[in-house]
Amino acid sequence: MTQTKRDTRVNRPMQNITLLDGGMGQELVRRSGKSPTPLWSTTVMLEQPELVSELHADFIRAGADVITVNAYTSTPTRLARDGMGDQFETLQITACQLAMQARDRCAVEHVKITGCLPPLVASYRPDLALSTDETLAQYRRICEVQARYVDVILCETMGSIAEAWGAATAGYETGKPVWLALSLDDNRPEYLRSGELLSEAIETLQEIPLQALLLNCSRPETITSAWETFRSGSRVPVGAYGNGFTSIDALQPGGTVSTLEARNDLGPDAYADMAMAWVEQGATLVGGCCEVGPSHIACLRDRLQAYKAG
Repeated sequence: MTQTKRDTRVNRPMQNITLLDGGMGQELVRRSGKSPTPLWSTTVMLEQPELVSELHADFIRAGADVITVNAYTSTPTRLARDGMGDQFETLQITACQLAMQARDRCAVEHVKITGCLPPLVASYRPDLALSTDETLAQYRRICEVQARYVDVILCETMGSIAEAWGAATAGYETGKPVWLALSLDDNRPEYLRSGELLSEAIETLQEIPLQALLLNCSRPETITSAWETFRSGSRVPVGAYGNGFTSIDALQPGGTVSTLEARNDLGPDAYADMAMAWVEQGATLVGGCCEVGPSHIACLRDRLQAYKAG
């Protein structure tokens, strides 16, 4: 990547609380001005890579201490499904380099870059997960590329114990710190999307040496309902980053995010209210997922600064 002008309009990190970024995919589709495809943010990255770097930079300017590479839909299975399997390594490297470019431009040494180990086949559909061996093999492929560039391996939107185990195992093998984020059944907060108990998942997955355990890509209210079970069961630092969808039921494997609707009652202040409740109950990592943009993260930064000062 070419050298870019450095941007110093950012804050120093807040003690003890790590502020994550927000969602990339929905915001990239909006900024592109084009109709979404099944590969979502990957398509935008191919056609308008500058949008990816600029969004990363916007999250850093908003105060994020962590940005996640734009590789959510660049899994071997998803790319093969859309006839782009041969571009796997190129897309993974591009996602990592665009994040690094944004961090360099903002000139903030404390900002960390996390990799992205998402569901391999489809979000919210652990019933479609691959076999145990194939799951681990694909996550190892992703880690082999990302570990060259990132500071942390993030396994996110994990809807089943088996897929989370495969992702976390592959991440741990890299020697990088591993953060694991679980996605909950919005109608039954005590369960993962697979129907497995959250308490069982926490106990099982902590057999892998995780650096942090989180909840993500669930309704913020769902996260709040599950929080006591989640926090009390974890032996490592905990956190959360919720989504802003009205519902995820309409999204089908291979479909597009045009079927999903953003909530109109979850602006920056409303989202920050929910995230700060998690902080007050022990969360040390907070941010946002789908439909949570830079303005939400900036508002949350301001709340966290006031919380620390008070």
